[in-house]
Amino acid sequence: MQSDFYDNAALYVEQQLELYGNEVIFDIAPDGGGEAIKDPVDIPEWQLSESLDEFERLISNCKKCALHKTRNKFVFGQGDADADMMLIGEAPGADEDRLGKPFVGRAGDLLTRMLSAINIDRNSVYIANILKCRPPQNRDPQPEEIACCTPFLMKQIEMVRPRIILCLGRFAAHVLLKTTDSLSHLRGQKYKFQNSDLLVTYHPAALLRTPSLKREAWEDLKMVQRLFIQLKGDN
Repeated sequence: MQSDFYDNAALYVEQQLELYGNEVIFDIAPDGGGEAIKDPVDIPEWQLSESLDEFERLISNCKKCALHKTRNKFVFGQGDADADMMLIGEAPGADEDRLGKPFVGRAGDLLTRMLSAINIDRNSVYIANILKCRPPQNRDPQPEEIACCTPFLMKQIEMVRPRIILCLGRFAAHVLLKTTDSLSHLRGQKYKFQNSDLLVTYHPAALLRTPSLKREAWEDLKMVQRLFIQLKGDN
């Protein structure tokens, strides 16, 4: 019994850290029931956002990590706020940093064609990244940067409420699935993330670098299409 208590407490703290970062909220009902006690002062203002536009406005000047010193534009995300599917990549590149939009340039064009190949309009999905600012020279995201940005992504997922999440690349898959397994091991399977079905495939930039991966990516896309068709049939 005591072991279960500590396990549940640890899980709760982990969830709170994921959602709120350093601003952890503990809901405590002294008598074991009734309405929990909350201190609204401890809740970050952005966490109370009621729309994605408001959320973007509140965090667009974020300086939680050093990336704000080198970014040109903050890349929040883009797409249908009520999308059934959400695509999550790694971080903005040079084109994204210049325009302030996710997945533009050659990788963005390829992503648009990938979606079109399975009869999904890019405007009907929501697209975001693990990081909102470009790492210098497109280097890999650092753990402290991921830790700073992940609560923002979790809030976006909470607000969009997608039925399907497609992780584009290993960083997105590692953060959401809390794993370090290889991309080749993770793809081709369906996972659950909160209330969403989650799938994993290659980042479009990787497909541009290594065209031989496109055959495997196409198998992933067909899996997405089947899931999307099933979703529409259930509605």
